[in-house]
Amino acid sequence: MRQDAEKMIKTIIAENLPQKAVENALRGRPLGSSVYMIALGKAAWTMAEAAAGFLGGRLKRGIVVTKYGHSQGGLPRVDIYESGHPVSDENTITATGKCIELAESLGEGDELLFLISGGGSALFEKPLEGQTLEDIQNVTSQFLARGADIVEINMVRKRLSAVKAGRFAKLAAPAEIFAIVLSDVLGDRLDSIASGPAAPDLSTVADAKRVIEKYNISLTEAQQKYIEEETPKEISNVETVITGSVRTLCESAARAAEALGYTPHILTTNLNCEASEAGRMLASIAQGENTFAKPCAIIAGGETVVTLKGTGKGGRNQELALSAAKGIAGMDNTIIFSLGSDGTDGPTDAAGGIADGKTAALCKNIEKSLANNDSYNALKEANALIITGPTGTNVNDVSVVLCR
Repeated sequence: MRQDAEKMIKTIIAENLPQKAVENALRGRPLGSSVYMIALGKAAWTMAEAAAGFLGGRLKRGIVVTKYGHSQGGLPRVDIYESGHPVSDENTITATGKCIELAESLGEGDELLFLISGGGSALFEKPLEGQTLEDIQNVTSQFLARGADIVEINMVRKRLSAVKAGRFAKLAAPAEIFAIVLSDVLGDRLDSIASGPAAPDLSTVADAKRVIEKYNISLTEAQQKYIEEETPKEISNVETVITGSVRTLCESAARAAEALGYTPHILTTNLNCEASEAGRMLASIAQGENTFAKPCAIIAGGETVVTLKGTGKGGRNQELALSAAKGIAGMDNTIIFSLGSDGTDGPTDAAGGIADGKTAALCKNIEKSLANNDSYNALKEANALIITGPTGTNVNDVSVVLCR
């Protein structure tokens, strides 16, 4: 069953790489003979490679901004920058400045191909006047530590940015923008994916204030002022296509499971709760008698959260897997894995975790590890980490229960 899970993981990632989706989107909306390109996010390099190959000599200049370690080499006529994620850093500011220079150089009749994937909120940033990079970092870190989901986080930080909430599209006007988006946000909200640099903002001042109050977020005086200001609600120079999402991730998991002899059941594509709770829930499904005819694969896609209470190392998929390991301890013919499609789960080199009935016994103190948010070290001790390296895609997370 471990081999089955590993085969599924490889298939899931391979089927969700964005090259074909980008090429199909470009065929569906022909561009002219002079095209500029900006690619943002964890999948930026892979998307840009596909676009550059498709466009050939029509590509005049491009910029890629991606996470450290996610670039796979040079591309013709493309400048590549790597920067901080999930918290912006100095390289973020530098790379974003280059993108702004390119956007502001465009004029009437120019075309900008804008390739957007998850992670862009941290990788693409210019603080509005009166703020420092440290101010932005502080807000993001507060949200991450308190278990906020990505839509909530982006409701606030887009209001503090000169390039989020459609503001970047306005900088590029009057040039026309064709945006190809790889979604890592539940519901595929364009204003939340990378904080919507080329999309009108659907959230309001009241929404942002509610989130700030909910998580007790501290803001500077300048930031409080910007929270009171409304964001752009209309963008006229952008056409957008969404090319992938968590649903395609779950469908890939279902096909892979069926090919291995398991009857697949997609439980949800909107898993959105504490990672440890999700792990307990999936373990309880595995424990249930006659709920699903075996052999079966129960699939849940989405993005869980972790409220930090300890000082350990891990990510949401690892925490889910470790929690599930506790629930299926001693069980035979059961395995549960949870995978971040981008190959990086939290600030670690793991994509997620995988657990069977023996995993909990191989961890020295599973309760202590969960309490300390130390899923990485616990799973490493049990040889239960999923290591893929950066995959070149980012369409959220998938968790799978395999039962025989």
